[in-house]
Amino acid sequence: MQYLSTRGHPDRKRFSDILLEGLAPDGGLYLPEHYPQADAATLRQWRTVYDQQGYAALAFEILSLYIDDIPAADLKAICEKTYTQEVFGTKEIVPLRELEDGVYLEALSNGPTLAFKDMAMQLLGNLFEYELGRRGEELNILGATSGDTGSAAEYAMKGKRGVRVFMTSPKGRMSPFQQAQMFSLQDANIHNLAIDGVFDDCQDIVKAVSNDLDFKRQYKIGTVNSINWARLLAQVVYYFAGYFQASRSNDQKVSFSVPSGNFGNVCAGHVARMMGLPIARLVVATNENDVLDEFFRTGVYRVRGSADTHETSSPSMDISKASNFERFVFDLLDRDGAEVKRLFQDELGRHGKFELHEHRSFADASGKYGFASGRSTHADRLATIRDTWTRFATMIDTHTADGLKVAREQLQPGVPMVVLETALPIKFAATIVEALGQQPERPAQFEGIEELPKRVTELPADTAAVQAYIAAHCA
Repeated sequence: MQYLSTRGHPDRKRFSDILLEGLAPDGGLYLPEHYPQADAATLRQWRTVYDQQGYAALAFEILSLYIDDIPAADLKAICEKTYTQEVFGTKEIVPLRELEDGVYLEALSNGPTLAFKDMAMQLLGNLFEYELGRRGEELNILGATSGDTGSAAEYAMKGKRGVRVFMTSPKGRMSPFQQAQMFSLQDANIHNLAIDGVFDDCQDIVKAVSNDLDFKRQYKIGTVNSINWARLLAQVVYYFAGYFQASRSNDQKVSFSVPSGNFGNVCAGHVARMMGLPIARLVVATNENDVLDEFFRTGVYRVRGSADTHETSSPSMDISKASNFERFVFDLLDRDGAEVKRLFQDELGRHGKFELHEHRSFADASGKYGFASGRSTHADRLATIRDTWTRFATMIDTHTADGLKVAREQLQPGVPMVVLETALPIKFAATIVEALGQQPERPAQFEGIEELPKRVTELPADTAAVQAYIAAHCA
């Protein structure tokens, strides 16, 4: 399997190379040259594998189609090491429960940091350690987080041989619990950088450093954000697992509602659908930062500046530049790398937006590719959290509430709707208390985490300052 850049760079690379590289040399994102197809026979086989052997075995079946430069026995061992009941709390790994008629919640937050990011990050940590050990190299991971990616990455990478983590986050814009999860880690290979800005400033710094090819090579910079294909690939697996649990046969279609900020989670669903998974709709659920909802409604992709990025009660989605969206647009435009480069480099750079509503392909977003979208507000979140607790005795977090609210607007008769749960309620306790008047349950291992000593460095929203910090701590 060879991988190419969304912006048309001529080079083709293998999986293990792009695992450590992050962005392509031209600033594009990597995608496989083609999506392996899961035909009817394959889906039958995978359903049996999942039912009889479990999630790790299903992960191996799917990942091995994209990863052919790691020996099969080694890849299988990595999957089995990653997806265990000890790590994810349940034998099913991603158990599905029916909330109401035709509406399901897929639990993705049973991992070490109580967020869906663990599903991919635990695998990524093991892949990094394996590949770096095989090469005898080290890697300095530079990441950006709006809340959950940071803790998931740090918990997955702490203590890993050959890996340092430099994680940027928007100063003061995560929940107290999210901050405590990250900043209380004392491991020498973990560096937290609180940036004076919003998430998009952090993401811009990560991209700028990744595009500084000399610095990137000198300091061996890699990424764990969903611009890294390996992370997105890992997320494809739980769409298949959710589908097999929500359906009785492979003739049935299922829809997924996905709380969305950076478009990585729902982009994994797009990949699953492109592989042949019978997905009816991929529902993009945004909060007040509704860049993606605006695109799917109007065909206009208009990024916002820091001043126009709202601080909301679903803070992991407070994003106004959706990095992974470029991968979908690449497919939408029939993989025209030159046109993608023009839109994302030139049009966004000059005008802060591009328009596809008059492009012949725009209708394919909802038609051929099955996307729908909707928007949720703070009032919607409170109402959905209250309703779900009152009617179903189920407590959900703020992002999952966004997904559930929009899911109900997009229901189709006879088509199960799976809402991807993204985090446990304790991560956003203040809003849960506002909605329900009570504290959410706190796992025992996180008692008193907010009072632990913090280890964090504050920096301006400046690429050079972050590069200087990295250089000083890589000696």
